[in-house]
Formats: sequence, C-alpha cells, structure tokens
Amino acid sequence: MGLQVDLNSDMGESFGAYRIGDDDAMLSIITSANVACGFHGGDPEVMAHAYRVAKANGVAAGAHPGFPDLWGFGRRRIPFSTGEIERFVAYQIGAAQAMAAYTGHRLTYVKAHGALGNLAAEDASVAAAIARAIKAVDPSLIMVAIALTRQVAAGEEAGLRTVHEIFADRGVGEDGNLIARGQPGAMIEDADQAADRILAMLRAKAVITSKGAHLPSPIDTICVHGDSAHAVGMARRVRERLEAAGVTLAPFSG
Repeated sequence: MGLQVDLNSDMGESFGAYRIGDDDAMLSIITSANVACGFHGGDPEVMAHAYRVAKANGVAAGAHPGFPDLWGFGRRRIPFSTGEIERFVAYQIGAAQAMAAYTGHRLTYVKAHGALGNLAAEDASVAAAIARAIKAVDPSLIMVAIALTRQVAAGEEAGLRTVHEIFADRGVGEDGNLIARGQPGAMIEDADQAADRILAMLRAKAVITSKGAHLPSPIDTICVHGDSAHAVGMARRVRERLEAAGVTLAPFSG
C-alpha cells in the first residue's frame, strides 16, 4: 500500500492496587503511548513504568489528560468551566512531562481522554481550552485530534501541529463523531473486522461511518483502547494486517 501511519493506545490507567490493561504487552505492539496523568487513572509509579518501557521499545510518549474522575474512569461528563478545563489539562501535561523526563524519555504529544475528548469533539470552546493548555505549557507538543471533529480546528487555530485520529475498536456515526458507548455499533470487538475497516479507510483516505458513508479526512494515527480484555490481541492483529498490506507503522512524532 506504501502508506505510513501511527498505532496508539491509551494506557497507564492502573492505580495503586488496581490493574487495568496489559501495558507491557501493548508497548511491544504500538508506536505511540497515551499515558494517563493521574486524574482518571494512573499514578506516579504506573506513569514512570509506562514511560520507561515505552522508551526502551522506541514508542513515543504522550500525555492522556482527562476529567478528574477516578470513580468514573474519566468517562462521565462533568460541568467544568473552560477555564477550569484549561488549567487541569495544563496540570496533567506538566505531570506527564515530569514523569517522562524522570525516565529519560520526552513527551511529544497530548491526547484528551474519554468524556473530555468526546466533549471536545463536539464543543469548540472545550476543544479550544485544551489547545490553549497545550500551547501554554509547550507549543512544540502535538495535539492528537479525533478526525473530522472540532478538535482538529482548535489545534490548527492555536498553531499546534495537529494529527488526525481514527479508532480501530469504535464505530463512527453519520456526523463523524464516535457512537456513544452502550449504543448499537459503538464497539468493534472482532480484530479482523477492525483491521478490514482500518485498511478500507486508509485506502479511501476517509473515515467510514457505520452506514458506509465515506467522510474524507487525513489519517495519521489509529487508536486501539488498552482497557478491554481483547485489547492486546486486537492491537497485535491490526498491526499484522497493516504490515501485511504494506503499511509502515511509525510514530507520527518522528
């Protein structure tokens, strides 16, 4: 196929005695690691371990800030002001930068987690708050934006390098937004079905909705969520299928 794309996963979401996902296995497959920053998941030990293994495996280091909501795993929308969002995102980026530096790695990008990311996909003011936080902390950081959403414009308008993300394990509605969890078609659990969709989107240079509509968009990175029981198997199979099709996998951050 002659294309190059990044494969990312959300991780570092364990906390204290609680374990979520298999970060070490995932870090042997992906090219970019979105590490939780302590608000929806993660803690200093978990963050340091994730960045240390990422560095050893040549995986790019990202921050994955979310709502301050350990109880709900950052998947509940909480009514913060845009100023509050800007500040708690900046706070989490700072924590991620520090922990990456502590392990000898370098933070290169930011991707909003869960409900915060989904809200930013729909609400331009929230997307702009996230972009402002990134730019204020370090304007060289890359903003990962869900393709076709308000996140893209917010990153670009802030002058940030902005990359377009699609999802291996999530369905897309006709408006270009992810189908809400719990709704029919929201989750894709079959690895080969996921790989087929990804390859079709890369060939078409478009996001393909659940009803088959093609919405043209650049595609820079593919996410496989790391918190499900089948996450590692799906990521491994998606990588195998992409490489078999001639797609090169490499971090978008270089």
